Amino acid sequence: MKAWRVRRVLLCVLGFLSGLAPCVAFADTSGSPSVSSGDTAWVLASAALVLLMTPGVAFFYGGLVRKKNVITTMLQVLAVMLIVSVQWVLVGYSLAFGPDVHHLIGSLAWLGLSGVGQTPNADYAATVPHLAFAIFQMMFAIITPALIIGGLAERVKFSSFLVFITLWATLIYDPLAHWVWGVGGWLRQLGVLDFAGGTVVHISSGVAGLVAALYLGRRAELGSGRIQAHNVPFVLLGTALLWFGWFGFNAGSALAANGLAAQAFLTTNTATAAAALAWMCIERLRTGHVTLVGACAGAVAGLVAITPAAGYVTPLAAIVIGAVGGGLCYLASTFMKQRLGYDDALDAFGGHGVGGTWGALATGLFATTAVNSAGANGLLHGHPEQVLLQLAGIAATWVFSGIGTWVLIRIVDSLMGFRVSPEEERLGLDAVLHNESAYPETLSAEDVPRLLQEHRVQAVSAK
Repeated sequence: MKAWRVRRVLLCVLGFLSGLAPCVAFADTSGSPSVSSGDTAWVLASAALVLLMTPGVAFFYGGLVRKKNVITTMLQVLAVMLIVSVQWVLVGYSLAFGPDVHHLIGSLAWLGLSGVGQTPNADYAATVPHLAFAIFQMMFAIITPALIIGGLAERVKFSSFLVFITLWATLIYDPLAHWVWGVGGWLRQLGVLDFAGGTVVHISSGVAGLVAALYLGRRAELGSGRIQAHNVPFVLLGTALLWFGWFGFNAGSALAANGLAAQAFLTTNTATAAAALAWMCIERLRTGHVTLVGACAGAVAGLVAITPAAGYVTPLAAIVIGAVGGGLCYLASTFMKQRLGYDDALDAFGGHGVGGTWGALATGLFATTAVNSAGANGLLHGHPEQVLLQLAGIAATWVFSGIGTWVLIRIVDSLMGFRVSPEEERLGLDAVLHNESAYPETLSAEDVPRLLQEHRVQAVSAK
């Protein structure tokens, strides 16, 4: 054979093999999953949306408190973001999602995110890097302790708050996340459904807020007429950021850019609107007018209520879940709080505890495999046992968060003290604790020592 013909044959063979190269490169003989760029982009974008929700909480809570405490409240939220961002990398993710230990907690195998890399972990998300899943879940771990601030606002030492939040994130949130979402977690194995955090996020933080409010007692000026939202536009801004970010919270929990994400997106928006409308109607019937703060609170109630059900129910069911959630949260934030006399300052329990409990229960009523084949059918679709499973998840979360929170607050209080003095509370925590003022006309830090002394003298004289 002539040399030029040999070269032509060799070139043809090489060309053929090079054409097969992509197929060979993507063949996976080990069975390991491959990364989807579209799903990865959606999960990372959703993580960013969820992170934005925490500053949304800062504006929402910051607008509701008095102007002498707005810096303190917003700084507490920021501090949670900073602490949990580090805690999650060091130990939090491993405890929440690491290899199971007796169905109660993750092991320390992934300490410092060791072994959490750029390839998927099929147990959690088959088409996105394991690291992307860990990042997405970190944002849930960040916002959950921030919600507790609503129950203890305007009366807690900042240093004690930091210690409490670190302990709570590690000893309450991380184990509970493993129970519900971690492979091997006992509530997950039991069959409890929680698409995006009704139990893990909202019931746990809402109950913790209630326990903190009961432990601390009422604010010094409660009932004086001086306690009211100081900046309603802040409340609306916070609500807008929360609503926007919540699409990452719920739709992102599909962990893929697919139809289930679209379903969760739609049910989230629908329930939110229904809840806000229900709150406004009840407020109008009871007081004769509608308020912007009320409409915002109703919207947040709807976001909370739909969270555990978002990827399991139809849009029509979402309307019912949202409307009932708005009504229940209104009753909890007004009648129940007034009747029982506890000072849940910014309605952490009234919004998140009650809304999350209803949402988890409603999941057992309305869930259908026609929406999500990986879920289950609820009561209205022929399986009443799902309601019992949801009640088990609710009860476990209430008990664990409630008792655990009380123990942690008691420990911190005995070691450091938890509440500021009545004099400091009356002057405002912004100036007393942080030497800052959100508004020029508010008390300046230079006035604090003199006014504290005057308050103490008056208190002694009164005795």
